Amino acid sequence: MAAPARPITDAERWFRERYARTPERDALFTTLSGEPVEPLYTETDLPDREQIGFPGEFPFTRGVYPSMYRGRLWTMRQFAGFGTAEETNERFRYLLDHGQTGLSTAFDMPSLMGHDSDHPRSEGEVGREGVAIDSLEDMETLFGGIDMGAVSTSMTINAPAATT
Repeated sequence: MAAPARPITDAERWFRERYARTPERDALFTTLSGEPVEPLYTETDLPDREQIGFPGEFPFTRGVYPSMYRGRLWTMRQFAGFGTAEETNERFRYLLDHGQTGLSTAFDMPSLMGHDSDHPRSEGEVGREGVAIDSLEDMETLFGGIDMGAVSTSMTINAPAATT
């Protein structure tokens, strides 16, 4: 004798009636770590409560901060940098005064390629599309007067990233 049919779940109904109407492209859907990404997750996919932990505590499945974005908003970083460290510092201060909570430094091409501004290969490129940084003093000027404990920063270095 056959077992009685179990009722269809909402997730199964969604998959059959909605998702299957528009087939997926022929591609792998995985995370960068190679873990498969399903088209839908429901409460049945959750691990036991003991395995999830609490927000801000190991294994950090609910985020790294106890209050996450209820306590602290996303960092808003403006990508900026041009000319000299002094000019970029002035721009950074303007951005912070107008609500930015982070800074992402755009370096000029000679700085990205590891050349000082006076290097022959730097001619015509210094400070054109980013800030020229040649020394520790330039970095100190770049962030002078900015509370580094209160501001999130990043150094965007695309050109040499593949070789470093």
